[in-house]
Amino acid sequence: MTAEEFRRHGRAAVDWIADYWGRVESLPVRSQVQPGWVREQLPPAPPYVGEPFDAVLADLDTIVVPGLTHWQHPGFFAYFPTSTSGPAVLAELLASGLGVQGMLWQTSPACTELEQHVLDWLAAMLALPEKFTFAGTGGGVIQDTASSAILVALVAALHRISDGQVAREGIERGRYAVYTSTQTNSALEKGVRISGLGASSIRFIETRSDLSMDPDALRAVMKKDVAQGIVPVMVMATVGTTSTGAVDPVESIGRICRESEVWLHVDAAYAGVAAMCPEFRWIHQGVAAYADSYSTNPHKWMLTAFDCDACYVADRESLVGALSVLPEFLRNPATDSGAVVDYRDWQVPLGRRFRALKLWAVIRCYGVEGLRTHLRHSVALAQRFAAWVGADERFELMAPHPLSLVCFRLRGADEINRRLLEALNASGRVYLSHTVIHGAFTLRLAIGGTATRLEHVAAAWDQISRLAAVCG
Repeated sequence: MTAEEFRRHGRAAVDWIADYWGRVESLPVRSQVQPGWVREQLPPAPPYVGEPFDAVLADLDTIVVPGLTHWQHPGFFAYFPTSTSGPAVLAELLASGLGVQGMLWQTSPACTELEQHVLDWLAAMLALPEKFTFAGTGGGVIQDTASSAILVALVAALHRISDGQVAREGIERGRYAVYTSTQTNSALEKGVRISGLGASSIRFIETRSDLSMDPDALRAVMKKDVAQGIVPVMVMATVGTTSTGAVDPVESIGRICRESEVWLHVDAAYAGVAAMCPEFRWIHQGVAAYADSYSTNPHKWMLTAFDCDACYVADRESLVGALSVLPEFLRNPATDSGAVVDYRDWQVPLGRRFRALKLWAVIRCYGVEGLRTHLRHSVALAQRFAAWVGADERFELMAPHPLSLVCFRLRGADEINRRLLEALNASGRVYLSHTVIHGAFTLRLAIGGTATRLEHVAAAWDQISRLAAVCG
């Protein structure tokens, strides 16, 4: 593709995206195709002779779009959003065009130093402590998702608790334990499996009435493990659980961790960015005093295209010590000087994309106040929706809803709620998901999409209300 062809096709691609954003509301939110449909539209063998890029764009409309569930649809309420934006998409294009590989400082100094700087910015925006910045003992790194942040935090915790023995000799079976709430997401269990600890090392701690982790239960389970010669390695507290948005009492959990010198990781994947607004900073109570690592996803609620997880550690030496492997072909004067950060030592893969560019663009183009406006808008919509639910005697609210997630159900049997959810999602106008709270099948409505406005939430409630009369 020549430079002139790239210009022409590039304009067409940007136009296509802009047109897609303009028409996405007219499309069914959840894909309507059956399993295997997309593959049936594709030729059995790749083309022998290259095709024009125009043909690729044409097939987006006929093959790809029908097979998409539209996460940028204003009626998408099923999962926590991936709220992309113009600045993020354009920065992704620039990053792809630059095509740099930021595994070492010397392979692209700007890739590394911009990431350091923008994550220090974000730490300040979220009122995180200095220990998580490069002015302190730790620092930030962009992982792909919170799942990777959990994994590297666990590896660092194992490195610290074993004084490096795990990295040298592996994990002794049955020696270590990891703790989290019964409400946590599945990423911790996957991380524990990958690390070699095994799922049997996880202790799922019961919750209180508000579905947050019970510190007394945590203390009791840890005490029992210690009495049996098992070493507590890490506790993961969640700020905004996937199921209900519950916020664990980080301060109380942190005090328990401090007593036993246990690593505390705070997973704030969904809710953490809300702390950009001073009125929501209560969600981070205890993080500054006790957290050893912390992560939140700008790609969820902060208008930054997937994938972008901001992962912070208070002790970068434990993380680098656990993950650094330096073969001769990667040695260079900058690394040997100790004066630079080589992000290959902060993650599982060697290679890394220039993700910081899109986060930088979003922060610069929206500014702190613009991002706060988006967050507050989402919370206000959720509170309006919760008020409508609470005022209708046919429904009940199933969990606290301080931010942008509302969990609710029709009073009565699970089956009528299952029918309601399927009818809603089959309509193509909205898309919700479900969970189980206190044994009851519950609907989840998560707000935060870039294009979602009051009229979309009102339309969702109108359809929920009308279909409830049929399904109930």
